[in-house]
Amino acid sequence: MTANEPRKLRLMSDGPSEEALEGLKKMKEEIAVFQREMPVIRKEGEAALRRLLPIAQGGGGQCRYVAAFLLGLYHGGRFPFDLTDLRGLDRHIFNDCIAVLRMDRAPLREVHKYFEGGNEIWEDLAIRWGRKDHLADTRSM
Repeated sequence: MTANEPRKLRLMSDGPSEEALEGLKKMKEEIAVFQREMPVIRKEGEAALRRLLPIAQGGGGQCRYVAAFLLGLYHGGRFPFDLTDLRGLDRHIFNDCIAVLRMDRAPLREVHKYFEGGNEIWEDLAIRWGRKDHLADTRSM
Protein backbone atom coordinates (compact mmCIF):
# COMPACT_ATOMS: atom_id res chain seq x y z
CA MET A 1 0.00 0.00 0.00
CA THR A 2 1.36 3.42 -0.92
CA ALA A 3 0.88 6.65 1.01
CA ASN A 4 -1.88 7.74 -1.39
CA GLU A 5 -3.89 4.52 -1.23
CA PRO A 6 -6.74 4.43 1.27
CA ARG A 7 -6.43 1.89 4.07
CA LYS A 8 -8.90 -0.95 3.90
CA LEU A 9 -11.11 -0.83 6.96
CA ARG A 10 -11.78 -4.09 8.71
CA LEU A 11 -15.39 -4.62 9.54
CA MET A 12 -16.34 -6.23 12.83
CA SER A 13 -18.08 -8.92 10.81
CA ASP A 14 -14.71 -9.80 9.23
CA GLY A 15 -13.66 -11.22 12.62
CA PRO A 16 -10.39 -10.61 14.46
CA SER A 17 -7.19 -10.10 12.50
CA GLU A 18 -4.41 -12.70 12.47
CA GLU A 19 -2.32 -10.25 14.49
CA ALA A 20 -5.05 -9.94 17.13
CA LEU A 21 -5.45 -13.72 17.33
CA GLU A 22 -1.69 -14.19 17.74
CA GLY A 23 -1.62 -11.52 20.47
CA LEU A 24 -4.47 -13.20 22.29
CA LYS A 25 -2.71 -16.57 22.09
CA LYS A 26 0.50 -15.09 23.57
CA MET A 27 -1.44 -13.38 26.34
CA LYS A 28 -3.18 -16.65 27.27
CA GLU A 29 0.18 -18.44 27.36
CA GLU A 30 1.64 -15.73 29.58
CA ILE A 31 -1.30 -15.96 31.98
CA ALA A 32 -0.91 -19.75 32.18
CA VAL A 33 2.81 -19.46 32.99
CA PHE A 34 2.07 -16.76 35.56
CA GLN A 35 -0.57 -18.92 37.26
CA ARG A 36 1.80 -21.91 37.39
CA GLU A 37 4.70 -19.88 38.82
CA MET A 38 2.88 -17.69 41.34
CA PRO A 39 2.48 -20.23 44.18
CA VAL A 40 6.26 -20.76 44.29
CA ILE A 41 6.97 -17.04 43.85
CA ARG A 42 4.63 -16.21 46.74
CA LYS A 43 6.10 -18.89 49.00
CA GLU A 44 9.69 -17.80 48.30
CA GLY A 45 8.76 -14.12 48.55
CA GLU A 46 7.06 -14.44 51.91
CA ALA A 47 10.00 -16.40 53.33
CA ALA A 48 12.39 -13.73 52.01
CA LEU A 49 10.23 -10.95 53.48
CA ARG A 50 10.35 -12.65 56.88
CA ARG A 51 14.17 -12.72 56.64
CA LEU A 52 14.44 -9.11 55.48
CA LEU A 53 12.36 -7.43 58.19
CA PRO A 54 14.74 -8.34 61.05
CA ILE A 55 17.63 -7.07 58.93
CA ALA A 56 15.80 -3.76 58.38
CA GLN A 57 15.25 -3.52 62.13
CA GLY A 58 18.92 -4.20 62.86
CA GLY A 59 21.86 -1.86 63.07
CA GLY A 60 24.35 -3.04 60.45
CA GLY A 61 25.44 -1.19 57.34
CA GLN A 62 23.03 -2.94 55.00
CA CYS A 63 20.05 -2.53 57.32
CA ARG A 64 19.40 1.02 56.12
CA TYR A 65 19.11 -0.14 52.51
CA VAL A 66 16.84 -3.06 53.35
CA ALA A 67 14.60 -0.74 55.38
CA ALA A 68 14.47 1.74 52.49
CA PHE A 69 13.58 -1.08 50.10
CA LEU A 70 10.77 -2.34 52.34
CA LEU A 71 9.47 1.19 52.87
CA GLY A 72 9.46 1.70 49.11
CA LEU A 73 7.24 -1.35 48.70
CA TYR A 74 5.07 -0.21 51.61
CA HIS A 75 4.41 3.21 50.07
CA GLY A 76 6.67 4.25 47.21
CA GLY A 77 5.13 7.71 46.97
CA ARG A 78 5.96 8.49 50.57
CA PHE A 79 9.28 6.65 50.69
CA PRO A 80 10.86 6.47 47.22
CA PHE A 81 13.64 3.90 46.89
CA ASP A 82 16.80 4.39 44.86
CA LEU A 83 17.35 1.11 43.02
CA THR A 84 21.12 1.67 42.92
CA ASP A 85 21.11 1.02 46.69
CA LEU A 86 20.55 -2.65 45.87
CA ARG A 87 24.13 -2.74 44.60
CA GLY A 88 25.46 -2.42 48.14
CA LEU A 89 23.75 -5.55 49.44
CA ASP A 90 25.29 -8.96 49.99
CA ARG A 91 24.19 -11.50 47.39
CA HIS A 92 21.78 -13.39 49.66
CA ILE A 93 20.10 -10.17 50.87
CA PHE A 94 19.87 -8.87 47.30
CA ASN A 95 18.27 -12.16 46.21
CA ASP A 96 15.75 -11.89 49.04
CA CYS A 97 14.84 -8.35 47.91
CA ILE A 98 14.29 -9.61 44.38
CA ALA A 99 12.15 -12.50 45.66
CA VAL A 100 9.97 -10.03 47.59
CA LEU A 101 9.75 -7.74 44.57
CA ARG A 102 8.65 -10.66 42.38
CA MET A 103 5.99 -11.56 44.95
CA ASP A 104 4.84 -7.95 45.22
CA ARG A 105 4.41 -7.71 41.44
CA ALA A 106 1.01 -9.37 41.85
CA PRO A 107 0.34 -9.09 45.57
CA LEU A 108 -2.24 -11.00 47.54
CA ARG A 109 -1.69 -8.38 50.23
CA GLU A 110 0.63 -5.49 50.92
CA VAL A 111 4.05 -6.33 52.39
CA HIS A 112 3.33 -4.87 55.83
CA LYS A 113 0.17 -6.95 56.13
CA TYR A 114 2.18 -10.16 56.40
CA PHE A 115 2.97 -9.12 59.99
CA GLU A 116 0.82 -8.47 63.05
CA GLY A 117 1.00 -4.71 63.62
CA GLY A 118 2.73 -4.31 60.27
CA ASN A 119 1.62 -0.74 59.69
CA GLU A 120 3.22 0.36 62.97
CA ILE A 121 6.35 -1.70 62.24
CA TRP A 122 6.83 0.00 58.87
CA GLU A 123 6.13 3.46 60.28
CA ASP A 124 8.72 2.76 63.00
CA LEU A 125 11.23 1.79 60.31
CA ALA A 126 10.71 5.16 58.65
CA ILE A 127 11.29 6.99 61.93
CA ARG A 128 14.23 4.84 62.98
CA TRP A 129 16.08 5.34 59.69
CA GLY A 130 15.06 8.97 59.27
CA ARG A 131 13.30 8.34 55.96
CA LYS A 132 11.61 11.50 54.75
CA ASP A 133 7.91 11.17 53.99
CA HIS A 134 7.75 12.81 50.55
CA LEU A 135 3.98 13.25 50.74
CA ALA A 136 3.84 14.78 54.24
CA ASP A 137 3.89 18.34 52.88
CA THR A 138 1.02 17.68 50.48
CA ARG A 139 -1.20 16.16 53.17
CA SER A 140 -1.01 19.24 55.40
CA MET A 141 -2.33 21.56 52.68
